[in-house]
Amino acid sequence: MGPFEYITAAAVNAVKALYNVDAADNLIQTQPTRKEFEGDVTLVTFPLLRTSHKSPEATATEIGQWIKDNCGEIASFNVVKGFLNIKLSGAFWSDTLKNIASAPNYGQLPETGKTVMVEFSSPNTNKPLHLGHVRNNLLGWSVSQLLSANGHNVIKVNLVNDRGIHICKSMIAWLRCGDGITPEKAGKKGDHLIGDYYVKFNDLYKEEVAELTAAGMSQEDAEKNAPILKEAQAMLVKWEQGDPQVRALWKKMNDWVYAGFDQTYAALGISFDKTYYESNTYLLGKSLVEEGLKKGVFERHDDNSVWCDLTADGLDKKLLLRSDGTSVYMTQDLGTAVSRYNEYHFDEHIYVVGNEQNYHFQVLKLILKKLGFDWSDAIYHLSYGMVELPEGKMKSREGTVVDADDLIEKMYTTAKETSQELGKLEGMTEEEKDELYMMLGLGALKYFIIKVDPKKTMLFDPKESIDFNGNTGPFIQYTHARIRSILRRAQDKPQSTDAELLPKEESLIKILASYPDKIREAGIAHSPAIIANYAYDLAKEFNQYYHDTQILKEPDTAIRAQRLLLIETIARVLTHSMGILGISLPERM
Repeated sequence: MGPFEYITAAAVNAVKALYNVDAADNLIQTQPTRKEFEGDVTLVTFPLLRTSHKSPEATATEIGQWIKDNCGEIASFNVVKGFLNIKLSGAFWSDTLKNIASAPNYGQLPETGKTVMVEFSSPNTNKPLHLGHVRNNLLGWSVSQLLSANGHNVIKVNLVNDRGIHICKSMIAWLRCGDGITPEKAGKKGDHLIGDYYVKFNDLYKEEVAELTAAGMSQEDAEKNAPILKEAQAMLVKWEQGDPQVRALWKKMNDWVYAGFDQTYAALGISFDKTYYESNTYLLGKSLVEEGLKKGVFERHDDNSVWCDLTADGLDKKLLLRSDGTSVYMTQDLGTAVSRYNEYHFDEHIYVVGNEQNYHFQVLKLILKKLGFDWSDAIYHLSYGMVELPEGKMKSREGTVVDADDLIEKMYTTAKETSQELGKLEGMTEEEKDELYMMLGLGALKYFIIKVDPKKTMLFDPKESIDFNGNTGPFIQYTHARIRSILRRAQDKPQSTDAELLPKEESLIKILASYPDKIREAGIAHSPAIIANYAYDLAKEFNQYYHDTQILKEPDTAIRAQRLLLIETIARVLTHSMGILGISLPERM
């Protein structure tokens, strides 16, 4: 039983004994004691005043005295106005350490029976993954792990945007300029090759627009009528009509991209339970549009386009089918959502998508509701801010993005250089060093991105992220390696909880005891940043303790054994918490 549960149970018994009332859950309110006061747990007595019929101070004093007299693990209490600050005994914290150390899956909350689907990554097959995708993937993965730790049945899904005008643009550019080039001939990953042709399309498009405007056409008309854009639009119509040649080229080029994506996902440690493809879901979306037309939810305009008028709901008019009959993102999102619900009957569906799509998900939920799908309330848009670099924003079509593969390589190189400078490689083989560089590089990247609240725009600096001091992944990784080093040198020494605890040891056990509450809090907030910063706080407290306290050289065997148990438990909780973030911790450095 944790400190808050223990005090809550004691307070319920006190209220019953003192006032002959069974206290309802909302009457017993506890919180951590503020740092300026002595205590571990604070009981807020104001909700109990109608029961006690006494002043806040008198009520707090009366309950505090009863708890101290009748509960064996209370060291002292003090009253500040209506706040009862209770200090738990060293024996309580020793027992707490023992219970945490003996719990095989500490931090894993009980099963809830709730099914949660998390969609993340959702790349387009016209370019490689970039830094923005990295934040999406790392956030989606860690949120999935976090919700799993909260006891939910989590289904990780990817929706590949494998059709649409953007795909046709890469295809047209490849046909015009590719001369039959393949990833093998080019010596490139397939996603990089196709990304080159997406950029090439934009270059060709700009040239044609310039030629048309030079010939006297307005800028607006030139942008609409550039021949290469017309070609791409015509190709999309052919694709939706099932044209065999267009479909064959589309499949070939997409397969190149998928092979490239798989390599990047593997490097990041990302996997999915199921992958959906827009090419398979857009038709269901189209059928839902037809159904909406019959119900009068949608309307067809004179040019044959289909719209949903949401102005009465304070939104705008939303296009669902273009005049040529081709679908848009909203069309396939409707189809995908219905398909997923029919398959999994999820209790919550989380879309990990950037904040530029906030309006899109408002519209998606509202249209699903209008179509009669009440489960649309289960949709949650986990909106996150963009990732920026010191030199500014990235633009895919201009080729000014930070490529995910290049970033992973840069993190490896930065970790290697930093490790060599610090000389933390004694006795390691070259293979072990390489494994460590990748572990540190990815740990730095993942932690630096995940520690920021998802809603915030963030500035990414690779050099800052790899620092072995401060709130970084490598700092926590090094802390774990330090603990494992101590434990290796203490292999034959026993571990127990029979000695008196130092104040710093009690503080460390309090942090350990708060871990399940942090898991719960982070799960409710959909924010793995809470777990990242918890892991940093625990690592920082350990390092202060290690600096001030003898462990292996402690002459008292009982004290030494207890300290070994404490640090082993810290290492285990660091491994679990960082594992939620997808970060591995080295055994030695």
